[in-house]
Amino acid sequence: MPEQPSHASEPRGTGERPTLDQRAEVREFLTTRRAKVSPAEAGLPSGGDRRVPGLRRSEVAQLAGVSIEYYTKLERGSLGGASASVLSAIARALRLDDAERAHLFNLAHAADGTAAGMRAQRRSPSIWTPPPALGWALDNYVGPALVRNGRMDLLATNQLGHAMHQAMYDVTPTGQVPNFVRFTFLHPTGAHEFYPDWLTAAEIAVAILHTEAGRDAHDKQLQRLVGEVATRSEEFRTLWGRHDVRTHGAGTKRFHHRVVGDLELAYESLELASEPGLSLTLYAAEPGSPTAHALDLLGSWTAAPAARTGTPAGS
Repeated sequence: MPEQPSHASEPRGTGERPTLDQRAEVREFLTTRRAKVSPAEAGLPSGGDRRVPGLRRSEVAQLAGVSIEYYTKLERGSLGGASASVLSAIARALRLDDAERAHLFNLAHAADGTAAGMRAQRRSPSIWTPPPALGWALDNYVGPALVRNGRMDLLATNQLGHAMHQAMYDVTPTGQVPNFVRFTFLHPTGAHEFYPDWLTAAEIAVAILHTEAGRDAHDKQLQRLVGEVATRSEEFRTLWGRHDVRTHGAGTKRFHHRVVGDLELAYESLELASEPGLSLTLYAAEPGSPTAHALDLLGSWTAAPAARTGTPAGS
């Protein structure tokens, strides 16, 4: 009998609020990944009456070398106890990239209760101040630099990084941590000006947030953030329903600063081994480029030091 379409693979509509239910996350992640792989890509015949996009469950099971009954059980959310070899086989069958494969393993660890034991200890969500050495490194870096957590809270910057993200600081209530997700989706005027390619920036922000949810779906602050933004933004709900994940490594981004204009910056993001759950992002402009001159102007435009002490971390 042809497989019936799964509504879980469809983007959430405006009336449904995303949750961080672990079984639902497993089900929807695997379903959406399966829908992205065509039979031709998997080396399978594409004929027959196909009532779902992508691969059928039976085809994923065949490619992974497991029974259809077992794969169906996994896709319905019962991922706990799946061996590393089975997870790897499913990742290959679904053609997962590195970030998606890591997300699948994180979901499995969460399902069998090993995630908490494997995760490095994180600090209490009260006040976080950069250690002196990190503060010195931020201050001495010539380009914009920032520290964030997996929830996309902007925890620390150097002076140039603060000036670059002034639009975000301006809309953040006093005493609240600036957050890239809130800024992107809840302050559309400023965000669309700051990000010339707003959709790409929005997709990246949601994918990073979804990756964090796979690591720790029980994070209460993460749950509140997802619920808050989903309630107020249809665009967020749609992107969240795609279940895309990513690691934020290196690349190029474009920004528009209201004072110095367009910026095209290369970036490198590094996980901080000494500060579990945090990452350091360094931006750099091509020497002699218009962006390099714009950064020089930005540096002279701001005289106020970055607010790097007593930052509520919640990380």
